[in-house]
Amino acid sequence: MFIVHVFVHVKGDQVEAFQAATLENARNSVQEPGIARFDIIQQQDDPARFVLVEVYRTSDDPAKHKETVHYQKWRDSVADMMAEPRTSIKFTNLFPGEHGWD
Repeated sequence: MFIVHVFVHVKGDQVEAFQAATLENARNSVQEPGIARFDIIQQQDDPARFVLVEVYRTSDDPAKHKETVHYQKWRDSVADMMAEPRTSIKFTNLFPGEHGWD
């Protein structure tokens, strides 16, 4: 598995619009064969901050995800909602291993 945490800081007046656009993207993203999981996490003490936890089956799958219409629609629709550029950190899982969640 290849995991990406995307850190997003949204303008305060854009939180609801960002949530709606991101939920639509997530619902479509989990239908992709290369995506094992797609979580949207909102910070409790600062609701304008989010983390997207994207779990891909291979390290090639994020590039495939970025080619989809729903990702491109999300990217374009949230661009002006950002209080600052989003950042990401990439991870490789150690457990569970490649044989599943056992």
